Amino acid sequence: MGVHVACSAHCPHRVLRTSGAVESVSTHYLLSKKPLLSLGYELLCMTSETGFSGTLESQTATYLDQLTLCSTYLPDLLDAYATDGETKQVVEKIERTESECDEIRRSITALIANADSQDIGLLSTRIKFNQSALLKLYKDLDIIANHTERIAQELTMIQPSPKVDSYDGLREMAAVIVEMTEELSGVVVRFIRSLARTNASETLTDGIERIRDFESQCDAIRNDVIKSAFEHDVQQPLVYREFAVLLDELANTVEDLTDQITVISSEEPGIITETDPDSED
Repeated sequence: MGVHVACSAHCPHRVLRTSGAVESVSTHYLLSKKPLLSLGYELLCMTSETGFSGTLESQTATYLDQLTLCSTYLPDLLDAYATDGETKQVVEKIERTESECDEIRRSITALIANADSQDIGLLSTRIKFNQSALLKLYKDLDIIANHTERIAQELTMIQPSPKVDSYDGLREMAAVIVEMTEELSGVVVRFIRSLARTNASETLTDGIERIRDFESQCDAIRNDVIKSAFEHDVQQPLVYREFAVLLDELANTVEDLTDQITVISSEEPGIITETDPDSED
């Protein structure tokens, strides 16, 4: 049951709500000798980490762990395929993890979409203000797992030869994408935490810049893969071009997600995603 903290008749906020099991307001007030409005704010802070914000942060961390895990299977798959390893088992791991990502993501989006002002609370107004943008962010995050699954399935169907330089380039791209996804996971965790806490500040610049650098690396490797496939009389060079483009689309998706974070953060003081061009080195 929620706890209602009544303010004085002259207080502009007549009632403050908190959720969860907390100690008696009257007893706490008598012991603390603090103004009742201050006490109400403290009670909101006490429950913020176990209410809506805490649930959102926890589910997001779990989701991103699974998303990163799905990404790490991609180099494993390409390695297994090149060495006649257990390719089928790795594909099954990717498919299973992708399904788990879907389930967790649906839970998160339902949490955000169905939450009203009372659920979100007075301390998470940033979440309420950015509700639609956050729903899109989580939807697009899921593209990483979906696209990884698509690449895995197409590899086993098309079966390109792994004994060419272009295939080695695909493995390099996959390794870079894992680093991108790991970096993105850290950025998103910190971003959601800062949104969920009023007046929280966070600097995400370094992580976002590293992701952009990784994406540039992927562009360069993609070009080398395609060039090598057409210059060295490789059979079916268009196959390697297709896989290079698929992997590059995955890298682009990761970078595009940082752009979404930057747009949302531009309206939130204290969340920094871009280096100040006027700042001194």
